[in-house]
Amino acid sequence: MMTHRVWFSTILLTVVTAGWSASPQKTDGLPPDPVHIPTLINTCLITNDVKRLVDFYESILAVRAKWSGKDYAEFPTGIGVLAIFSKEAQERYIPGSTKAANNKSTIWEFRVADVDQQYRRLQSAVKIWVKPPTTQPWGTRSTYFRDPDGNLVDFYTPLKVQQRPCRTGRKSKDSWTKT
Repeated sequence: MMTHRVWFSTILLTVVTAGWSASPQKTDGLPPDPVHIPTLINTCLITNDVKRLVDFYESILAVRAKWSGKDYAEFPTGIGVLAIFSKEAQERYIPGSTKAANNKSTIWEFRVADVDQQYRRLQSAVKIWVKPPTTQPWGTRSTYFRDPDGNLVDFYTPLKVQQRPCRTGRKSKDSWTKT
């Protein structure tokens, strides 16, 4: 009987030890979430003229900036923050790290309820239009323009697929409508 208990305990200890060593061990202090990814919550534009850029974004976003001193302002966007920071202040904190008004590789995308209405509303605020409202093949209706520093901005509205019958009687997904 004692041999049976020792044998059972040995097998149980072996199985538990094998399971423990086969399990991934946490070493980073993050919660046990296998799909954990970093969350982008703040985007900061570096500019030579904070006031000019803030005035522009206040007019297109229809939101007042929250200022923190004369060198920094931010706009809550529903998901994150669009911040505007002066080149001079950035240079004091991290010398040589940025070039103001020199970004040609990103698009600032803002979801809006009605792209066409926004296009009409922004005619006097926007000086450089890149593309008028257009239905995109990926299912959005977008208009593109540049802010005063040359950053590309996209106002877009997601479209839903409207199914319509095709010649075979099946429904096709080739017509987009606003959601």
